[in-house]
Amino acid sequence: MEWHDWVGMVGVIVTLTAFLLLQAGKLHGTGFIYQAMNALGAAAVVLSLLYNFNLSAFIVEAAWVAISIYGMVRGWRLRQME
Repeated sequence: MEWHDWVGMVGVIVTLTAFLLLQAGKLHGTGFIYQAMNALGAAAVVLSLLYNFNLSAFIVEAAWVAISIYGMVRGWRLRQME
């Protein structure tokens, strides 16, 4: 495996860990840490896909990054209103 494959694997582990922690009740779906883990994990997979391109996987992961960033910004705005 090359370095970008390892980056992608770490991204998968981070994303799955975030989901596991959410299901275990350790993180909240609207929390910054959960959203950040999703964004970073998906971004790592996107980076790996730039070297071994797969259009459908790229679309899913790019959308995952965008939605996670949206969630972080939305959460930040809501906390500012409190």
